[in-house]
Amino acid sequence: MKLPLSVVIIAKNEEKRIKACLASVLGWVDEVIVVDDESTDQTRKIAQDLGAKVLVRRMEIEGAHRNWANSQARNKWVLSLDADERVTPELKKELFSLFSQQKLPYGAYTIPRKNFIGNYWIRWGGMYPAAQLKLLNKLEFKWEEAQVHPRAFLDGPCGHLKQPLLHYTYRDFGDFLAKLNKQTTLEAQKWIGVFKTNPKKANYKMNFIHALWRMFDRFIRTYFAKKGYRDGFIGFMLAYFSSLYQIVSFAKYWELKRKLYGKQ
Repeated sequence: MKLPLSVVIIAKNEEKRIKACLASVLGWVDEVIVVDDESTDQTRKIAQDLGAKVLVRRMEIEGAHRNWANSQARNKWVLSLDADERVTPELKKELFSLFSQQKLPYGAYTIPRKNFIGNYWIRWGGMYPAAQLKLLNKLEFKWEEAQVHPRAFLDGPCGHLKQPLLHYTYRDFGDFLAKLNKQTTLEAQKWIGVFKTNPKKANYKMNFIHALWRMFDRFIRTYFAKKGYRDGFIGFMLAYFSSLYQIVSFAKYWELKRKLYGKQ
């Protein structure tokens, strides 16, 4: 028996990871869709050969892209995955139990994730359980159409599943820094957009003192309060890299403002 569930996978140049992601869901859900962000490798071919439905669409605004992807599903219930995620056998069993109910009590469900760097499971620093909204009724749920870190909008309360996804978050430290570089660029661009419409808000939220405080605060919370130190050297490096997010975002924002508007 297959679940009345569409799995929607967002992917770009994921030829090395898409097969394992698909293998974790094919055969027991009604539909698997891969929305490919104009990959230049073999991502689309691998997905098609394995039996997934492949749609090609460039991602420009993350929230809008995810809403569009979910709208392509033929089922109202969608399990939203990225190519670096895997459904565990325990989560599969929990999903079958959930869908055995005549009516699901919530419009969306969070799912905990085991996050990895390489093959190392990061247990501390806020990286586990780190639950995210992944299972959703597309008729009751939408993402904010924002370019970075879109907020979730749900009609009604949210449920919470217990069994985890595996999330191969970072291949190595270099991959972490590459993602940090991309995300901070998007964050800076987002605040330039805010500055154009509400400069007072942008200047209040994005300034050097605030960014510096957020950098130290994030490191202290990640490494000490959330016990990132228990992951040893990996925990220290992840806390340090994470703490750079706000200050690097501000530096790129400051640079963009100077290019667009001259010396501020």
